[in-house]
Amino acid sequence: MIAPAAHLAPNHLERAERHLVAKAIAEFSHERMLSPEPFGDGWRLVQADAEYRFDAVRTSLEHWIVDEASLCRFVEGEPAELDAQAFIIEMRPLLGLSNALLPIYLEEIASTLAAAMFKLEQGGPSAEELTDASFQAIESAMTEGHPGFVANNGRIGFGVSDHAAYSPEAGRLFRLVWVAARRSASHLALGAGLDEASLLTGELSTAEWDRFRGRLEALGEDPADYHLLPVHPWQWENRVTITFAPDLARRDLVLIGESEDEYRAQQSVRTMFNATHPERHYVKTALAVQNMGFLRGLSPAYMRVTPAINDWVADLVAGDATLRASGFRMLRERASIGYTGDAYHRAPAPSSHRKMLAALWRESPVPLIARGERLATLASLLHRDQAGASVATALIRASGIPADEWVRACLEVYLRPLVHALLAHDLAFMPHGENLILTLRDHVPAGAFMKDIGEEVAVLADRTLPVDVRRIMALVDDEEKALAIFTDVFDGVLRHLAGILHVDGTLPEHRFWQLAAEIVDEHAAQHPDLDSRVDLRADSFAHSCLNRLQLRNTLQMVDLADQSASLMYAGRLDNPIARGRVSPAAPATAAVMTNAVMTNAVETSTVGA
Repeated sequence: MIAPAAHLAPNHLERAERHLVAKAIAEFSHERMLSPEPFGDGWRLVQADAEYRFDAVRTSLEHWIVDEASLCRFVEGEPAELDAQAFIIEMRPLLGLSNALLPIYLEEIASTLAAAMFKLEQGGPSAEELTDASFQAIESAMTEGHPGFVANNGRIGFGVSDHAAYSPEAGRLFRLVWVAARRSASHLALGAGLDEASLLTGELSTAEWDRFRGRLEALGEDPADYHLLPVHPWQWENRVTITFAPDLARRDLVLIGESEDEYRAQQSVRTMFNATHPERHYVKTALAVQNMGFLRGLSPAYMRVTPAINDWVADLVAGDATLRASGFRMLRERASIGYTGDAYHRAPAPSSHRKMLAALWRESPVPLIARGERLATLASLLHRDQAGASVATALIRASGIPADEWVRACLEVYLRPLVHALLAHDLAFMPHGENLILTLRDHVPAGAFMKDIGEEVAVLADRTLPVDVRRIMALVDDEEKALAIFTDVFDGVLRHLAGILHVDGTLPEHRFWQLAAEIVDEHAAQHPDLDSRVDLRADSFAHSCLNRLQLRNTLQMVDLADQSASLMYAGRLDNPIARGRVSPAAPATAAVMTNAVMTNAVETSTVGA
C-alpha cells in the first residue's frame, strides 16, 4: 500500500522554504559565514549570481531576526522562488561544505522541509492555547527543533509512514518491542537502591511478565538466562532483524512481544513517554537515523556507568541549598542496558554499529510535581504558532504580572542554578530547550528538571570523583569553562528568547540582559566564598559555532570522547551582560531609548512561524 504524502504540497512548500531560508541567513550570519550588507532600509546578501534582499532586526550576540515576509531572491537579476537547497548550493563556497558531504547535508535540508510541511498540514494549537495545554500536547506542538541548527530535522532513515507513526509532531501512540538479550552478551546497570526485579515490576504488568517468560520457555530457553531489552519498533524492523540477524538466529536475542503500555515520542525522537502510565519511566532507545550530525544510537559502553553518573549528579544537586531553592532537579536515568554480543563489538575499531542496541530508563517528572504545577518543555518559550504568535509572550500575558517580573522568575529557575552549578561545582549541563522541562505555576516558571545527564554532563576541573563517574571529567581552562554559560545558555537559548520578547514588544532586550546581569551579580553577592576565576561579566567570549560543526562533518559533528577539541570558533562575541555594556543600575534614559528602538523594530519587522 502506498503511504500518503498529502503534506508535500506547493502551499506548504512555499512557507517551509521561506522560513528555512530566513533561518539559514540568520544563523549562518550569526556564525559569521555570511555577511549581509546594508541595502536601502534593509539588507542584502550577494553570492555570485544569487542575491537575497530582506528586512531584519539585529540584537545582542549578533542575533539576526529576519522578516520572512520581506525576503526576496534574485538570480541573474531576475526574481526567483526561495529554495533552501538552492541556497545551500549557492552559498557553499562561503559555508565550507565539501563536495563529498554536500549531498548528505542537502538531504537533511530536504527532510527538514518535509517535517515542516507535515507540521503545516497538521495545523497545531495557538500560542494562547498552549499556555494551558497538557505536558504532552506542548511537547508534540513544537515545530522548530534546535533553534540554532539550520538542518535540524534530518531523521534520515525515516520514511513517510515512519514519520507519521513515530515523530513527536505526529503525536501518535505506539508500543515498544521487547527483546530478550542473553545475559552473557549484555550488560544491565542499575541505580542506587534499584534491582532488576523492582525495575521491571514497575514497568511491566504481571501478565506481561508471564507472557514474556512463556515465550522463552516455549522456545526451550531459560528466562533466567536473559535480560529484557526495550527496542523502538522502527529499530526492530529496520536494524535489529537485519543488522543483528545472526544474533537472533542463535537466540542471543529473542523477540518476546510488544509492550502493553502505549508510548509517544518526545522531541528527541528516540525518547518515549509512557502515555498509559505517565508515572512510569521514560524509555530511551537506540534509533539508527541520521540527524543533526549524528547517527542516533546509544553506546552500551557508555550505558554501563550512566546510572552511577546520574546518582552522583542527583545527590550533588539535591545536597546543594542554592540549587534546591531554585527548584532545580534532575530526572535520573535509573537503569541502562546494552547488547554487546554482536560481531561489531569484536571488530578492532569502534563504529556506530556498536550503538544500535541499547536502552535506558529515565524518571518521569509527572509524579514529582506539586499540586497546581504544570510541565512544559523549555523549547516552548522559543516557539511561535502558525500565526506567528509566541508562547513566551502568551504566557507572560496569561500570568498577569509585568514582563520583567516574569523573565526574572524564568532566569531564577534557569540561569541561576546553571551559574551556581558551574561556579560552585565546576559542573556543566547541556541545557538546551529539549533537555530541560519547566514547572509552571499560574503560568510563571517555578522550577526546572534537567535531563539527559549521562551523556551530556561534564565536570570541568580536576575534582575527586568516584571511579564510575570519572568519565565525565573534562579539564578545560577558566575561559572555556565559562562557555558552559556563554555558549550553551546565552547564545544557545537566551539570545533567541530575548529576541522574541524584543520584537513582540513584550520586553526590550536591554532590560532582558539587565535582568540576567542582576541574577549573576546577586549570585556572586550571596556566595562571596566561591573561589572561581570564571568571569561571567567579561567583555567578550569565544564564539563557538554549531552549524560550522555540522557543515564540517554532517555524519559526526564532534568526537564525544574529546568534545572540547572538536569545537569550532569564529572570533569573539560581545558579552551582553559585560560590566561596561549593561549594569543592574542602568539609567532610565537607556530604557527609554531601548523602547524606542524596540518600537521601530516591531514596525519594520515581523517573525513568522
